[in-house]
Amino acid sequence: MAREKVFRFKQFSVHNELSAMKVGTDGVLLGAWTDVSESCRILDIGTGTGLIALMAAQRCRAKIDAVEIDDLAASEADVNFKSSPWKERLTVINEDFISYAEKCRERYDTIISNPPFFVRSLECPDDKRTAARHTGSLSFEQLITGISKLLADDGNAYLITPNDAENAIDEIVAANSMHVINKTFVCPTVNSSPKRILWKISKSKGKLMIDELVIEIERHVYTDEYIKLTRDYYLNM
Repeated sequence: MAREKVFRFKQFSVHNELSAMKVGTDGVLLGAWTDVSESCRILDIGTGTGLIALMAAQRCRAKIDAVEIDDLAASEADVNFKSSPWKERLTVINEDFISYAEKCRERYDTIISNPPFFVRSLECPDDKRTAARHTGSLSFEQLITGISKLLADDGNAYLITPNDAENAIDEIVAANSMHVINKTFVCPTVNSSPKRILWKISKSKGKLMIDELVIEIERHVYTDEYIKLTRDYYLNM
């Protein structure tokens, strides 16, 4: 995906300059895949540009809090929120998630996060991008433990992670007395193995659903399932 200064979607635009993590396929996938149809209070953890929060706001009437540790990213998300049709329902919280989870008394029926996950990759030369991408600033364990504190008893949490984090996420979710309800394995092309997993996690036990999503048939030729998932957002879908 091109790193545009302003990324334009069908119902909103995202300024994409200050946040270390730019608008990308992972965020769009998670934002489109998350079910917000019955949401009243939503928390977006590590909002970056605010993309996922904006995607959620487009599809529901929930109030949305967006936590972001980086000052510049938080200011950019705030600009994007205030420029959107849903500015009254979107709030940026410029704070680290661990501190927020410890003191917050709110309980959210929907929690979403595209977390820092390149735990074994080389450090980025840009410190801010490193903080955004690496679990050195927020581990999976810290993320999921915080989610367990803030998630309503009947709520759901949605994440996207690398495929190789599957076992670790399963173990951490179980250790926090929660349950994986859905795993969608994401393949870049029809001939490739899964690179990402979309997760739905709940405090209530349910039958585990496992499925697969393929993004492209070939370069820039998208599958029908990916088009259906993202067409409410992308201008060219």
